[in-house]
Amino acid sequence: MLLPGTHRVRWPLRCIRSWGRLFSRSLMDLREVVSALNDFASLSLAESWDNVGLLVEPSPPHTVNTLFLTNDLTEEVMEEAVQKKADLILSYHPPIFTPLKRVTWKTWKERLVVRALEHRIGIYSPHTVYDAIPHGVNNWLTKGLGACTSVPLHPSTAPHYPAEGTHHVEFCVDNTEHLDKVLSKIKDLKEISCLATLPARVEGEEQTRVSLNCSQKALLEVVALLSQNSLLYHKTEILLLQKPLLPHTGMGRLCTLSEPVSLSDIIARIKSHLKLPHIRLAMGMGKTLESPVKKAALCAGSGSSILKGTEADLYLTGEMSHHDVLDAVANGISVVLCEHSNTERGFLSELRDMLASHLHYKINIIVSEKDRDPLQVA
Repeated sequence: MLLPGTHRVRWPLRCIRSWGRLFSRSLMDLREVVSALNDFASLSLAESWDNVGLLVEPSPPHTVNTLFLTNDLTEEVMEEAVQKKADLILSYHPPIFTPLKRVTWKTWKERLVVRALEHRIGIYSPHTVYDAIPHGVNNWLTKGLGACTSVPLHPSTAPHYPAEGTHHVEFCVDNTEHLDKVLSKIKDLKEISCLATLPARVEGEEQTRVSLNCSQKALLEVVALLSQNSLLYHKTEILLLQKPLLPHTGMGRLCTLSEPVSLSDIIARIKSHLKLPHIRLAMGMGKTLESPVKKAALCAGSGSSILKGTEADLYLTGEMSHHDVLDAVANGISVVLCEHSNTERGFLSELRDMLASHLHYKINIIVSEKDRDPLQVA
């Protein structure tokens, strides 16, 4: 029974759950957050030249209540993070890339570090890690093309070999006494693994096949040992072990549309997805706006090195060099350029929701409102 002057309010279940998450939020230690971020996307997927992970760390202990997402950490964005009381900034592009020789107030990147430490704000950057993962930036960019299937243009490999060592060595021995001597010497070597012997028939003779894995350094010692016996040496097989490819993981994407659509329709979809009024278009030789697009190769950011040489009807990226655009056009490939960060920034909203779930809604996650591409159409 309601008291006079009161009324019943019905709250949607979704709202109740949202309020429950809000009240259940608790602080997380910075190292706990960083560990969770590394679990969300392994830093081993980064390109060798990149600078990823935790770049600025306030003195411990440091707790995180608010995680602030941005594509580029400029001074304007840093002030926004300070005003919104961020404890950790996730900047897609690493603000520290070229090594800093000093941290003063002289340059804007040095000032970012000073401001971060003054306000006890950590800085974490994933960059090419998020380019490679199946649920990352390039996957988000494919959604601008419509229904399609996609595969990485440059697949990523696993961080480790399937077995210990970088090389696999096999050779046959036909003399038991000789076999014992060789095995004894091999066992004395370091960085040898998976040593095994199996009976084998070679040219009608009963022999013993020896196999092992070893490092590059140990391989030199194994070869030196075997070369002491010309018969062993000439019967030796050496295989370079390959790291296995990771499924759906890597740089760029080659997309096959479920149905061919005109170039003009693809452009409209891209502009809608990226929320852009304008893009730059270089029409492939012999192509028109009505030409069908079935295959599109894309790479968020700067895609020249990833897209070059790929057979497709369309290249989609943020920026390409003038001469790479000319090459594509000459090969009948149309090129759509949207400016570097415009092909990345929209992913942050999707990332916010994924990280909220991954972190079990323990902290606040917000996206910068000041972050934007520096280039404007005048």
